Amino acid sequence: MTMNTRSLGTTGPQVSALGLGCMGMSALYGEADRAESIATVHAALEAGVTLFDTGDFYAMGHNEMLLGEALRTAPAALREQALTSVKFGALRDPDGNWSGYDGRPAAVKNFAAYSLQRLGVDHIDVYRIARVDPDVPIEETVGAIAELVEKGHVRHIGLSEAGADTIRRAAATAPICDLQIEYSLISRGIEAAILPTTRELGIAVTAYGVLSRGLISGHFTRDRQLAPTDFRAVSPRFQGDNLQHNLDLVEALRKIADGKGVTVAQTAIAWVLSRGEDIVPLIGARSRERLTEALGALDVTLDAADLAAIEEAVPADAAAGARYPEAQMAHLDSEH
Repeated sequence: MTMNTRSLGTTGPQVSALGLGCMGMSALYGEADRAESIATVHAALEAGVTLFDTGDFYAMGHNEMLLGEALRTAPAALREQALTSVKFGALRDPDGNWSGYDGRPAAVKNFAAYSLQRLGVDHIDVYRIARVDPDVPIEETVGAIAELVEKGHVRHIGLSEAGADTIRRAAATAPICDLQIEYSLISRGIEAAILPTTRELGIAVTAYGVLSRGLISGHFTRDRQLAPTDFRAVSPRFQGDNLQHNLDLVEALRKIADGKGVTVAQTAIAWVLSRGEDIVPLIGARSRERLTEALGALDVTLDAADLAAIEEAVPADAAAGARYPEAQMAHLDSEH
């Protein structure tokens, strides 16, 4: 297949219209199959996917090493097309607990040194702090990444879950190619102030959570048993009445998908793709089967009638429950 491409802002690279988010291959969604994960990365490369997103704190470095192995064992011609997007800054302890974020310049460079080694690459294509450190001015954090760019260790600077004011300050410090932030049919908070700001500044959006962690994939069921280590076991949208309410939204969406002869997941991904050429959805496929389904969204065309029907089935504020538990919401600069 020929992969469509989109630009990561006015200063960033051309990337595949869909990127692959690799977090679930190592952490936060229960057990994953290592061999299948690597095969999925290879299949993504073969399908023309060029953007691969990870974080140095996903299973404490495991995900970077996994992605590094997958890229290293891929055919050279495909490997050379891969672009790495890396988040840093989240602090963990040996028990997997979260201890805040560190955006100090010395820490930025330390995190980068370790990521380069784990990934087995000589540069990171897009580097970003996972959450804005409230104790360090964003100018200092971004300035440190800019120094890594000057030295060739990083190619482009990104942001993650930053609010409009922070985006402006960061962009005044150095060129920002994209903002990584949650955006889906049931997570549309960026539409009020953040998306207009990124568009004004020529910054792209790499959208994660486009299927809301599987909630609106069409595959999640109310009786599904989740491991204690699965993020969804504590996510407000997956609890009690919230879950039933949200699954009812999925069934309304399924009627539209069935009418078009496509899946719920493909419809939800196609909706994000339809929001603008400056938006690149990250799909969190952990298997070749799910990857193939997600890539099928590229062939789904949503006309005005389809979009109106989707809007009626899943209005902007229709979801029940916040997108993170309260303690984690407090770390989101984008929500303040």
